[in-house]
Amino acid sequence: MTHKWWQNAAIYQIYPQSFQDSNNDGIGDLHGIIKRLPYLKKLGVDVLWLNPIYQSPLKDNGYDIADYEKILPEYGTMTDFDELLKEVHAHGLKLLMDLVVNHTSDQHRWFQESKQSKDNKYADYYMWRDPVDGHEPNNWHAAFGGSAWTYVPERGQYYLHLFAPGQPDLNWENPAVRESVWNIMRFWLDKGIDGFRMDVINLISKPEGLPDAPDPGTYPLTEGLVADGPKLNDYLHEMNDKVLSHYDVMTVGEMPSSKPEDAISYTGLDSHELNMVFQFQHVALEPNPDKRLGKWNDQPVKLPELKTALSRWQKALDGKGWNSLYWNNHDQPRAVSRFANDDPKYRVRAAKMLGTTLHMMQGTPFVFEGEELGMANVHYTSIDQYEDLESINAYRELVEEKKLVDGPTMLKYLANISRDNARTPMPWDSGKNAGFSDVKPWFALNPTYKEINAKAVLEDKDSVFYHYQKLIQLRHDSDLVKFGTYDEIDPDDAEVFAYRRHYQGKTLLVISNFTANTVTRDYDQGKADKLVISNYDDDQGTELRPYESKVYVFN
Repeated sequence: MTHKWWQNAAIYQIYPQSFQDSNNDGIGDLHGIIKRLPYLKKLGVDVLWLNPIYQSPLKDNGYDIADYEKILPEYGTMTDFDELLKEVHAHGLKLLMDLVVNHTSDQHRWFQESKQSKDNKYADYYMWRDPVDGHEPNNWHAAFGGSAWTYVPERGQYYLHLFAPGQPDLNWENPAVRESVWNIMRFWLDKGIDGFRMDVINLISKPEGLPDAPDPGTYPLTEGLVADGPKLNDYLHEMNDKVLSHYDVMTVGEMPSSKPEDAISYTGLDSHELNMVFQFQHVALEPNPDKRLGKWNDQPVKLPELKTALSRWQKALDGKGWNSLYWNNHDQPRAVSRFANDDPKYRVRAAKMLGTTLHMMQGTPFVFEGEELGMANVHYTSIDQYEDLESINAYRELVEEKKLVDGPTMLKYLANISRDNARTPMPWDSGKNAGFSDVKPWFALNPTYKEINAKAVLEDKDSVFYHYQKLIQLRHDSDLVKFGTYDEIDPDDAEVFAYRRHYQGKTLLVISNFTANTVTRDYDQGKADKLVISNYDDDQGTELRPYESKVYVFN
């Protein structure tokens, strides 16, 4: 099997709006990213993934694109982007763009034309349906609350939007739509970018007939009704044939609700579709028992369930496909708060433990901005502090309209799992506005920035940053880390996550204590040839201290 460059890579995700402001308007921008390239190079990552930087009304923080070939003015110009790409490559790094083609903005010229009549060039670019008995075509709910359908009097029809009303779904059944998407991709690839992260790409093929959801009171999009539709493989194969196969690039598809068996069909090492997927099983744990509340909950994740989710993907894709490895991204809360412990007493060790647990698995690791600092959730206490459309809509619908939960309880849920936990401006130092901007940032800083910031971690040789640097270097140096098979240990253990990796006669043993207690486990670590990495200065053998994580090699 030929190994690909992206199998050796670690990827850093940049949320541009919150990364670095260079022109003091309070909003991160492209020149801000250029300024911080030496920092990213020092961390040791290989690839940068940018969240959307395209022209957008920002109804959903850029995931509603009005023009795919223009840069949002707040971020800069196309000349600025060309300079960024040149500087990224000059630093020996690669660049991934976010491809958002399940839907556009309702401000996109395609939709503006499409909604005017049923007989223009763009009339069939979107999912239009006639009313049924004077109502919506089916009972689907949108991801951000309310109906998935909006009525347009000019056409006398409803259009489908699986997300916000300002994000109408494209009609992938139309060959002209697909060709338009291929042209967008070529535009960026011809500039020299190195691949795409594809937003909710497994939703582009809708089920035939658009049937009602079995339970109209729940969000149906990730319940097997809309995801992984009947023509998805066909569309992805055509994308590869027409575009991707003509470039040396990497692709990762965001695929909510996809199972490992699905992922193998999309990303098989010998297939001709995508390179890897973002699966959601581990980050979707502990949904509310009341299905009407969806993901909103504040219960800690049970370790056996977390191990089952991650181990399932490790074993299923081994030798058949390739995993993406992530704890954090712009749609998830901070991992140290969700999966471990953000108490100041434990935060640094817990963050290192999580990093070790994930980076020693098979797949390509993704680091979200601030993760390398050990950033934690913001713990907001008022709905007025939130910016995220999903969070605000959920509060309005579940608390104020449906009265399914009281306000204080919902605020606890949001503090645990809201997307805004990840979207606060990057803290570069402890000074004015955390070094992000000379003026008030677009969004409030995480109040911990005085202690948790890039300057502080760079000055502390025992920081989360340098631990991540070591983890990334280990991957670069070790085929055992990159390609070893996966063997879980004690899957029902509710305190310790342990597993082995095997490759060409060598074994890697990874042991992580997910508790604040000291526990004892004997996995024959005393027979190991070497302790490769640990988040403590010494090794107590079978004793595991709070949030201790250590990796051994057996030759």
